Amino acid sequence: VQLVESGGGLVQPGGSLRLSCAASGFTAITFSSYAVFWHRQAPGKERELVASISGTGGGTNYPDSMKGRFTISRDNSKNTVYLQMNSLKPEDTAVYYCAARYFTRSYWGQGTQVTVSS
Repeated sequence: VQLVESGGGLVQPGGSLRLSCAASGFTAITFSSYAVFWHRQAPGKERELVASISGTGGGTNYPDSMKGRFTISRDNSKNTVYLQMNSLKPEDTAVYYCAARYFTRSYWGQGTQVTVSS
């Protein structure tokens, strides 16, 4: 199983980015069975949860600090999960990782850098 994040980059404060997490390599257990999580880690800080989505996409969850600006979605026909980020702030600067989990199975991507700066 492989997860590949993309869509990161440099954006000005107040701008938007859409991150993608493309998954491949699923065999016995399909991608739609996996919940997917976006995490981020800023330099010198612990990794934190940004958003999560259920396998079918019917359930999403955000920490209170992320609500209102970030939206997670998925397209199981494309084995892809998205993170739409709006009204970005300098403190959103971090490496963003996606992770897919099904019971004890857990897979992580390599991360994509998001830098919010003028």
